[in-house]
Amino acid sequence: MSSAVTTADLVIVGLEATDKVHATRQLAERLVAAGRVTNIETYLDAVAKREEHFPTGIEGGIAIPHAQSDSVTMPSVAIATSKTGVDFGAEDGNSNLIFLIAAPASGGSEHLEILGTIAYKVMDEDFRNELLAETDPAVIAATLTREVQK
Repeated sequence: MSSAVTTADLVIVGLEATDKVHATRQLAERLVAAGRVTNIETYLDAVAKREEHFPTGIEGGIAIPHAQSDSVTMPSVAIATSKTGVDFGAEDGNSNLIFLIAAPASGGSEHLEILGTIAYKVMDEDFRNELLAETDPAVIAATLTREVQK
C-alpha cells in the first residue's frame, strides 16, 4: 500500500452517482479496496454524522466530506469528478469535484491539515479546472498528492 494520501485507484473520473449517499459510498468502496478502510459501514456512519452537523459542499462546485474512524488505517483522500454534480448542500449548487477524506480516529489533527490544504487549493479556479478537465486518475492523484504533501 502506498503511503501517498491518494493514488490512482482512489480516483473516479465521471462519477455517475446522483446523490451524496451513493457518491460517498462509491468513494468509500475505493478506500476499502485499497485497504485504507477496514469497515465501510462504520466509516460511512461517521461521515453521515459529520454531514448531519454541517454539510460539506462549498462554493465553486466542491464537496469535502470527511470523518475520523477506527476503521481507517491511514489518512487518505478518494476523489471524484462528476459532470452533472452531486448535492452536498453548497449554496451555489451541485458539487462536481468531491474529495472524501478518511482519517484514523487516533490521527490527531492530520485530517484537519489535509482538509485545510484541499479547501485552500480548490479556491483557486485554475486548480479546480485542471482537476475537472483531467481524465487520467493517475494525474489527478499525483496533482493532489503534490499539493497536500508540500
